[in-house]
Parts: sequence; structure tokens; C-alpha cells
Amino acid sequence: MGESWSVRKVWVIGGAAVGLGMGFVMLLVVGVYIVAGNLVNGVTSGGRGLAKGAVPAAYKQLVQQWGNLCPALSPALLAAQLYQESGWNPTVVSPADARGIAQFIPSTWATHGIDGNGDGKRDIWDPNDAIPSAASYDCELAKYVKDVPGNVSDNMLAAYNAGAYRVIRSRGVPAISETRNYVKRIRSLEQSFAAPVTRIDPSRQAAGAIAFAQSKLGTPYLWGGDGTPDQGGRFDCSGLTKAAFETVGISLPRVANDQYNAGPHPSRDQLLPGDLVFFSDDLTDSRAIRHVGIYVGGGYMIDAPRTGAVIRFDPVDTPDYFGATRVTEDGAKALPTNV
Repeated sequence: MGESWSVRKVWVIGGAAVGLGMGFVMLLVVGVYIVAGNLVNGVTSGGRGLAKGAVPAAYKQLVQQWGNLCPALSPALLAAQLYQESGWNPTVVSPADARGIAQFIPSTWATHGIDGNGDGKRDIWDPNDAIPSAASYDCELAKYVKDVPGNVSDNMLAAYNAGAYRVIRSRGVPAISETRNYVKRIRSLEQSFAAPVTRIDPSRQAAGAIAFAQSKLGTPYLWGGDGTPDQGGRFDCSGLTKAAFETVGISLPRVANDQYNAGPHPSRDQLLPGDLVFFSDDLTDSRAIRHVGIYVGGGYMIDAPRTGAVIRFDPVDTPDYFGATRVTEDGAKALPTNV
């Protein structure tokens, strides 16, 4: 009875008088594109604040403070760099011997590391030193390239990746694929860490992702399930959302807490069908997210909830509701694979 009630509730709230089927999907398509027309002038970036929970609570104050160190930097841009470099892991070491949360090479740290917390030490492993050092180094590079044509933040990031001399010589972001991709990734990730200053453009892939999820209603849950034939076509929560967006040409990471960074974050009253909705026991840290579903309207989502349950409609307004992401193609492409 509980599940049938949930399905009926969706239709009552959504104003649909049809059963499960393509009628619902087409209703969503129409709704999404009506909203798209109304929001054609919306933006997906802006402001110098941070999106809710995007930065782990342990580092939020540092990122907010040091991300405002110079005009070329912002808290969201600094957060995007740190996430790209280390996934917020303060103990990681790269194959190139880049160390800590900001992934400094020891030789670079020797000349650019600062004592961010004033304890008399410059510790490459301590985020209280490494995060301020990353911001300080960014702003130093911004000064080097301030007279170069183009966007100063883009040029700063290019200098971080390829060196200031190459940016100055090229009179902008150099024609190096690694550097151009680095700049594009960070600027796309920035959208995920910034608190939006206005409404966010709708996703044009929303209806397709919902159609896939809807076709899986009633499928038993499987921990670690990706829907493969050997798994009986079963999914867990993030396996379902990943597969749904793959059908519309967007590749998401496998786990829910990384999927959170695949685009900007609409507020609860701005949710649209196709948004990913997330749940956590720690509402201050996106790295603690443990569940994800696809919003379908009327306060409901399609999700794969847990072992012993099936893919179904569930309400989103629960005490562990964390937030939402409007998935974008660039945002998904920007996500690192090693976090």
C-alpha cells in the first residue's frame, strides 16, 4: 500500500491524470522547456560565496578567507582547484611527488609555501598552511600575467599549469591542450562550488535521464549495481543516476559524493525535474553524501533506496536532505577521476 500511495501522490501533486508511461515523461519535457524559455537569461555562476556543503566544513573558513585574497581569485575558484588537485585529501601524494591538499611539488613549496596559521612552521601537509599557500601562489601568478590580454583568472590558472612565462609569451592561455583543458576544467568546476546569485538554467537532458530511471521502476536494488546483465540489470543509487545520464551523453562519476560536483546547485524551491538530489548524515560536508536520486517534481524523486527495496518514487523532503545539482555536460567532464 505504501508504494502505491507514493505513486498516486506524485500524480496528484504533479497534476497528471495518466498512469506510468511516456505521458509523464512528455509532461516533464514540456515543463522543463517552458521553464527554460522563462530562464533564458539565467546565469550559472557569480558571487564570491560558496555553495552549501560543497567545501568540507573543516576547510570552509580557510577557503572563504583566502579565496578573497586578490580579485583574480574567488572562494569557489580556489575550492575548484583544491578539489581537482586532491579531492580534499590532505595526505595524498601524486606520482610526480606533489604533496598534500594543494599538491605542491617540494621545490615549489620551498619558494612559495607560507606559514598560513602563524605557528612558525611551513608545513606542506597542513591544510592550514597549504590552502593559504595555494591562494598566495595563485595571486602571485595573477600579478605576473596582469598585463596579458584576456581574462586574468584564466591566465592565472594557465600560469599555474604551464608557467607564467609561457602565458606572457603566448599573450594569453597557451595553445597547449593540457593547459587549456586545465583552465576549462577548473572554470567549469567553479560553477559547482559557487553559491548561485540567481536562478540556474534548466538541463536540456533532464527528460531523457528521467525516462531511463522511470523505465527501471520496480527493479530490485543491488549494492554496487551498474545495471549490467551479469547483475540482472540491477542498480544501487549512484549506479542508477550514472546510467540515466549516460543515456543522454553525460558521463558521471560512480559515487554520489562526486556526482554532487557535476554542476551548479539550485535551492530547494528552484528544483526542476532531472536535478540530482542528495542525502547525508552530515549536512555540512558533500564528501559525506550517502544517497542520490533523480527529482521528478511534486516533491518526489526516483531512486534505488536500499537492499531489499526496489527502484521507486520517494519523497525528497526528509531531515537528511542535503541539496541538489543541476547536471551540466561541462561540469561532468570537469570532474577528476582520482578523487
